[in-house]
Amino acid sequence: MADASAYAENIKKYSNGYNQAAAEKIVGHLGIALRNKDSSIVACSDSGELDRVREKWCRGKLGLAHKQQELDAAIQFVCEKMKAEGGQKSRVTFYYLLAEHFGRLEALSG
Repeated sequence: MADASAYAENIKKYSNGYNQAAAEKIVGHLGIALRNKDSSIVACSDSGELDRVREKWCRGKLGLAHKQQELDAAIQFVCEKMKAEGGQKSRVTFYYLLAEHFGRLEALSG
């Protein structure tokens, strides 16, 4: 299992709970990308980045078939929710919150 302990407090700041198994799956999925500062954060000001979040995470990993507008609205919701982080929005927390928003935490942790 991947170690999600470094992200637990940040996730708990924004989440309604904490699913350690789901967080570990996200950390495992991101793997080596978390070692690089740029790829370990989400830039809400970069539309290309948000498109990748929608296509690779929401559609790809979470398997969501929602309309693009619904996915984009959820991504913007998480951007707003994490606004206090400034330009340092943890990718692990961001992905966790999207999974939580769409009720997919259990599917990740299962």
